[in-house]
Amino acid sequence: MYQPFNEQFAAATRQFADAAAQVNRLALDNAEAVFGLQLSAIEDRVNATFAFLGEAAEVRDFDSFKTLWPKGAQVARENLERGIATGQEVFGRSLKAHGAITELAKSQFESAARGVQGEVEKTVKAAGAGSKPSVK
Repeated sequence: MYQPFNEQFAAATRQFADAAAQVNRLALDNAEAVFGLQLSAIEDRVNATFAFLGEAAEVRDFDSFKTLWPKGAQVARENLERGIATGQEVFGRSLKAHGAITELAKSQFESAARGVQGEVEKTVKAAGAGSKPSVK
């Protein structure tokens, strides 16, 4: 009596575990890509900033300082642009990953709904076959 229920439960549990593993893989792949993007952007910004600070350390007079000021503004602008571009790319990748996870969840729900619908139809057919009125 409990065997069909146990089999259905085991199948649903396996399906859930497979879906959870796929979601985790997608999330970890996204996290790895995002971390790599951000680390690369930080590295670029730090290199540009330290190059500018190296030039600033060599300034000895006011004229050199006046030529350094536009370079500092340029480095700051480029750092800001890189940060914004990286943020946009991270956001885009995260949206794609969330979309893939959503599609996976949707397919799992649809699959479960089809399975339940099939079981309901079997039960209705079995109940209909067993409850036919007898002719007197």
